[in-house]
Order: sequence, then C-alpha cells, then structure tokens
Amino acid sequence: MKVSRRAALSAASVALALGAAAPAFAQAKKDTLVLAMTLEPTGLDPTAGAASAIAEVVQYNVLETLTKINSDSRITPLLAANWTASPDLKVWTFKLRTGVRFQNGEPFDAAAVKFSYERAAAKDSVNKDKAVFANIERIDTPDDKTVVLNLKNGNPDLLFQLGQATAVIVEPKSAATNNTQPVGTGPFRFEAWAKGTSVTLARWDGFRDAKDVKLRRVTVRFIGDPSAQVAALLSGDVDLFPRVAAARSLEQFKANPKKFQVLIGGSRAKTILAINNKRKPLDDVRVRRAIAAAIDRQAVIEGAAEGFGTPIGSFYVPGAPGYVDTTGINPYDVAKARALLHQAGVALPLELTMKLPPTPYARQGGEVVAAQLAKVGITAKIENVEWAQWLSGVYKDKAYDLTIISHVEPLDFGNFARPGYYWNYDSPQFNALWDKINATVKPDERDRLMAQAQKLVAEDAVAAYLYQPTWITVADARLKGLWKDMPIFANDLAAISWQ
Repeated sequence: MKVSRRAALSAASVALALGAAAPAFAQAKKDTLVLAMTLEPTGLDPTAGAASAIAEVVQYNVLETLTKINSDSRITPLLAANWTASPDLKVWTFKLRTGVRFQNGEPFDAAAVKFSYERAAAKDSVNKDKAVFANIERIDTPDDKTVVLNLKNGNPDLLFQLGQATAVIVEPKSAATNNTQPVGTGPFRFEAWAKGTSVTLARWDGFRDAKDVKLRRVTVRFIGDPSAQVAALLSGDVDLFPRVAAARSLEQFKANPKKFQVLIGGSRAKTILAINNKRKPLDDVRVRRAIAAAIDRQAVIEGAAEGFGTPIGSFYVPGAPGYVDTTGINPYDVAKARALLHQAGVALPLELTMKLPPTPYARQGGEVVAAQLAKVGITAKIENVEWAQWLSGVYKDKAYDLTIISHVEPLDFGNFARPGYYWNYDSPQFNALWDKINATVKPDERDRLMAQAQKLVAEDAVAAYLYQPTWITVADARLKGLWKDMPIFANDLAAISWQ
C-alpha cells in the first residue's frame, strides 16, 4: 500500500511528539504521600489533648509555633523571625514574621499570639503544658509584629517549649473547633478525617512558601497491628512509617535498599510502668520499690522492643542536660522485692490490674512485666484497652493500678509537681525542689538540682522506669527529608519530597 509523503510526515510528527512526551511523563515526580501511624488521635487540637498522636498529624503541618524544634534538637525561627532575651531570662521579645495569614484568611499577628498563650494559661485550660504558660506574668504587644513575654521565673528552656505542639498559635475565631477542623498558618490544610482509617491533608496554596512544598496531598493512615504495619510497607500501600513496630522484620527491609530505607534514631522518650501512688498498697513506697526490683529492664527491652532501647532508672534519659545514671537505685533483685513486700506486710498473692494501651510496646512489654511480677507474688491482671479508654480511664480518671506508657515529651519532668496528675504523686519535697529548679537559670546549678530531682523520684519509685526507646523508621528509598532522630513526635511533611 502506498502512503503519501504528507501522511508519512504527519505520522512521523505524531511519533516524534509522543516520543518527546514519554520521557517527560516518566520523569514526573510523585507529589502524594501515604504516611502511617500506630495510634489514631482522639482529636486534632494539641492544646486540648494529651496524646502525642495529635502532634504527629498537625504540628508544623497545619498548626505552627513561634519556634521550631529540629531533628537534631536545634531551635530555629518559625512564626517568630527572631528574638532576644534579658540576662535573667525573664523578658523575651519576639519579632514576628510578616505577610503570614491563617488558612481562613485572618491575619497572623501579636494579638493571635497573646490570645493563644493566655488561652493556654487560663483557669479552664486543659493544655498539658499549662505550667509553661502559667509562668508568664504579662504579655505585651507594642505593635502587631512584636510580642514581649514577661515571665515570673527565668526560663532557659522557653524556646524549646514554645516549639512544642502545646504552644501552637491558633486563630481566635476558629480556636473552638480546632479539635475537628484545625485552622493554622502551616503548609498543609486539613481536608478530611475518615474516623478509624485516615486523615487527609492537602497543600495550602496560600502558605508563605508554598512553592517549596513538594507534596500536594498526604494521607495519614492508622495501623496498630505490627504485622499489618510490616505488610503495608512491603506491599507499597504505605510510603513512610515513622516509629514503626518492625524490629523483627528489619532484615527484610535492609536486604532491599533499592526499595526501602531504614532509619534508626534516638529519642528523649521514657517508657515506664506507671503506678497509681494513692491506691493501697501502692501508696507504700516499699511496695513500689518491690515492683521496681522485680523487673529486669533488659528483659523488658528485649520483649517489648526487640532490644532497641536503653535502660533508665528515673524519668530522664542519657543525653538530656543534667542526666545522671540512676539505674542502681532500684536494680533488678528478686530477693529484695520479696523482702520489701514482706516488710510492708503485704499478703501474697497481691492482685493488681495492669491496663495496657494498644501500642505494641505496651502489649508486648506488659506480658513480660506480668511474668516477672508473678515471680515475687504479684498477680498483674492484664486489661487491654483502646487508646480512648486509656486516656479517659487511666489518664483522666486514674482508675488503674499499673499501666505501661511512653512519655515522649523531652521537658516533662515537671509533671511530678503537677497536682492531680495521673500517677497521683504528691511530694512537698519534690515540689520545693522543682520550685528551685524553675527559679534557677545558671546551667551548672540547674543541672545539679536536676540530678537531685532524678534521684528523688527514683528513690520514691513513683514508677518503675524501664527504658529509653530507640525509634525505627521504614520508608520508600526514594523519599528524602526524613527525620532520623526524634526529640519530639512530629512529621515535618513540608521537608519531605520524592527523588
């Protein structure tokens, strides 16, 4: 069959056009991400709930803070452009970024900062870091872009604390509905929440640096079961899983470096066996010390975290300022545990409840701890509860004897001085010591006092302190911008892109 010259040229032109388009199409980078988390948050306002899962979704993504805590713990400007502090660290002056608006169109200004911090310190505030804001004596706003915090006590940790999720700046008109419809200044806007399944965030085109945000849409999925977590990664249904319970499956991910990257990093978290200090016979320090002495921390680390952790003897971890090793205060000693129970006049077997949240480390660690306690005559009846039940029954109502939980915030030692906190510890001696710490700004003196505080809560056996977790992240090998070390629980989505 003969083909005309014009037809042949047309066919060649089409082929050339298709050939030119194909490589461009093939090279287009992905702009969506599926990130998975173990726990689903009960709400999306980090100023109104204690769960770290809230911050994992919204912090630095939807809602922002004046300062930013980076993976290496450095503090850099975020909504604040810069700041200065008086020598006694009592007066902090923040200059705010210009040209920033909230996602509902309202301006970000000094009035919004003042509103956010006064709301956090209010009498009816349920902010878990309320003490940070209660230390603010007065907030001055000399102009729209200047905020002056006048503190009661100088605070060398303030810049870090103002970078945590509890210090997000909220827009006054929308603050009341942030729990279900968060409105912030961040690079992503809240799009949808399919309860029990996922939260969807979409890039906000009104963001000040929108051109630098490479991801168009992020789906945050909730997968609690460790085997399901691994399966989702292997199948490609999930691109990124920070803090994944995949220790037993690491080798199969490491064996395929073209498909997966594995990041193993440090934390400032403390995994503990919390004890209700006001329940009998747990109100007797000898009984609490017996519980601590009955627990082999290294065996718990092996059973709960596949060896990824470091033993701790107090509510503080290696690498934190002023850390001292207190693991020798309540060492593993079965004979001592039995003797202490005898001295306390406890009739054996002692029956206690141990309520475990759905996190794998708690469920697996609970089995190990229960078996160890049984060897000294303590029967720990395990009750597996859902996360919302743990928050209401254990954290809020204090209806428990024992529970296993990781406290992931770096600067939460002050919880021992917090009235009515869920472990029911009330010590005038600790409260006086904590007042001294808060009134001290000299690093050496502060570290000396922090060492005393660590030893005191270890000697009082407020909890059985177990280990500092090591977090594992498994991700698609093509992703970049991921955090390795995690001083706080945050997923910095604006920093992530596909290669």
